Amino acid sequence: MFSWLGKQGGGRERGGGTDVVQTVTGGLRDLYLRKLLPLEEHYRFHDFHSPALEEADFENKPMVLLVGQYSTGKTTFIRYLLEQDFPGMRIGPEPTTDSFIAVMYGDSEGSVPGNALVVDPKKPFRKLSRFGNAFLNRFMCSQLPNQVLKSISIIDSPGILSGEKQRISRGYDFCQVLQWFAERVDRIILLFDAHKLDISDEFSEAIKSFRGQDDKIRVVLNKADQVDTQQLMRVYGALMWSLGKVINTPEVLRVYIGSFWAHPLRNTENRRLFEAEAQDLFKDIQSLPQKAAVRKLNDLIKRARLAKVHAYIISYLKKEMPSVFGKENKKKELISRLPEIYIQLQREYHISAGDFPEVKKMQELLETCDFTKFHSLKPKLIEAVDNMLANKIASLMSLIRQEESNMPTEMVHGGAFDGTMAGPFGHGYGEGAKEGADEDEWVVAKDKPAYDEIFYTLSPINGKISGISAKKEMVTSKLPNSVLGKIWKLADCDGDGMLDDEEFALAKHLIKIKLDGYELPGTLPSHLVPPSHRKPLQTAE
Repeated sequence: MFSWLGKQGGGRERGGGTDVVQTVTGGLRDLYLRKLLPLEEHYRFHDFHSPALEEADFENKPMVLLVGQYSTGKTTFIRYLLEQDFPGMRIGPEPTTDSFIAVMYGDSEGSVPGNALVVDPKKPFRKLSRFGNAFLNRFMCSQLPNQVLKSISIIDSPGILSGEKQRISRGYDFCQVLQWFAERVDRIILLFDAHKLDISDEFSEAIKSFRGQDDKIRVVLNKADQVDTQQLMRVYGALMWSLGKVINTPEVLRVYIGSFWAHPLRNTENRRLFEAEAQDLFKDIQSLPQKAAVRKLNDLIKRARLAKVHAYIISYLKKEMPSVFGKENKKKELISRLPEIYIQLQREYHISAGDFPEVKKMQELLETCDFTKFHSLKPKLIEAVDNMLANKIASLMSLIRQEESNMPTEMVHGGAFDGTMAGPFGHGYGEGAKEGADEDEWVVAKDKPAYDEIFYTLSPINGKISGISAKKEMVTSKLPNSVLGKIWKLADCDGDGMLDDEEFALAKHLIKIKLDGYELPGTLPSHLVPPSHRKPLQTAE
């Protein structure tokens, strides 16, 4: 089974989480080396789009890239997740982080400078050497023994300023570096300050460099506790308007609102909202290890589709070039006609327009190329990639799903993630259906006198009301019948089709829970069971 994975697959086909990760990683690496890499090399894909993938690109842990303007709380956000300082960390209201910092797990605390980092075969950063010393002098790896970093790595980026001067003074192509990271990370988090919503020219260019990675992007509106509810609504609306001008997607980006640092909230009126948003963001980050194999598979598919399109473009340009005279003029003509060539290739090979690289960027790269050195179309290379996409990828996807169902769920643990998992400060603790879970008294009892008044107006017979009588009262909540039907099943503890005073009180309590915006439990928790319906504890003789 799956013999095509090759000997480098590693591990067993069945087993723990490590085994499946090794098997899938080996399968992806084998597919890339045997099927896709020959096509990339033949048509100089690496000169135009992305460097060749290395073993570390398949083996590395999930990575999270943080991007934002200066003083939006990027470094503080990492400190908040890890609950400890890390080497190279600098926090302040001025632009402090002027480097890319890869925060990763290490047995001992320390830092590795960029030039040493890009020659380490165990790290997925070797291809960053092409950006030169200007970048490498502002790149470092911060290592520390932290539980969170056993599951994920975090990339902190320099704060983005406005103005052309800042872009020139970096000495390297900032957006190209961001694009390199975006292709390899699992999640891109854009941070905004509630008081700093403007998107500068460089920030706009940075966001545009994430083209094709929209599924990885999440937005965090940080420092939201510094404004009141009315202002927060305006801030949120302004942020969505600003993002809509930069990110050209029909879907609305997920925006997490909160204050992501370990300090008291300055404005507590939206505390519940901030807690719910933080919990959603934590769940999204915690799920990354479990989804890492699928993400790498998805990125390989995107890369394969782009490589195919690139091969069609290059081979077409080669075919159109004259053999002897007028080469330079023909080259200029073909570059200017590139949009028309795209449309022609779309029709000829039935390719979606979204699979083609950006026209302007491609035209700029082609200016420096010698078209006569391009290769003609080689059908066997295309067929190998088509076979990979049609058969091998599907088999590997089945293997991933099969193994996921047979292994424990991988989650990020440690740091801020552990503070919201259990105990009285866990999200939703003591709220909704969980209210009264740690109390001796039945939680419904405090409101039962008011419910009893309603109960006795419904003309109970032998201490119980019929389903029809209960329905007349329950529909006044205006909840849909599907919800009321579920409440009835939960409240009718003995299943006799009638409700006594305690069961009726329970039904009213569950209605209140739903009206307050909480979800109903799938089964009735033990602390909500009416006292008269609880089974007596059996004592040993």
